[in-house]
Amino acid sequence: MRPIYHTRKPLILASASPRRQGYFQDLGLKYRVHPADIDEELLLEEKPQDFVKRMAMEKATLVMELYPGSWVVAADTIVSLADMVLGKPKDSVDAVSMLMQLSGKEHWVQTGICLACHQEGIIAVQSVRTRVVFSPFSERVARAYVATGEPLDKAGSYGIQGRGAFLVKEVMGSFSNVVGLPLHELLVMLEEHGVIVVSG
Repeated sequence: MRPIYHTRKPLILASASPRRQGYFQDLGLKYRVHPADIDEELLLEEKPQDFVKRMAMEKATLVMELYPGSWVVAADTIVSLADMVLGKPKDSVDAVSMLMQLSGKEHWVQTGICLACHQEGIIAVQSVRTRVVFSPFSERVARAYVATGEPLDKAGSYGIQGRGAFLVKEVMGSFSNVVGLPLHELLVMLEEHGVIVVSG
């Protein structure tokens, strides 16, 4: 299959997420994976969008030190209900609790993305926010969904690109952001810095 983009500079994805890797593969990007292991604690009174930008930047800067000549892409996605941050659930009970907090309500999915290259002295970071509204559902429905195992490694305890799509009533903004990587914004960054070009 003909790739959509051609990678011109060494590219590293600082994430083990299969969803993010899938997007890179679908676009035809050549890259290597080096997940970043950082402390993901929310600071006192830190706003959700500041938190995801800080997380993305910390992940990117950690990995770029190891590969000075490469361009590193890092991202961090959270779900926020008002100013309360919902990350990945600790266990099944936590996942059901999270889902019940979201039932019938609107929430925001926020992703921080960072593109960094040590050799070039570049650290570009931004955040993208998408509004999502859930249909109302019962705790029995939440438990049945959690029993599939899908919510346990996802921010907010659901995957819009998988079985969790049935919970969603409305999306306003970037769909790929809800999956975990705002593609439009990231591709603009990569093209601006000459990391990728359109094939052809």
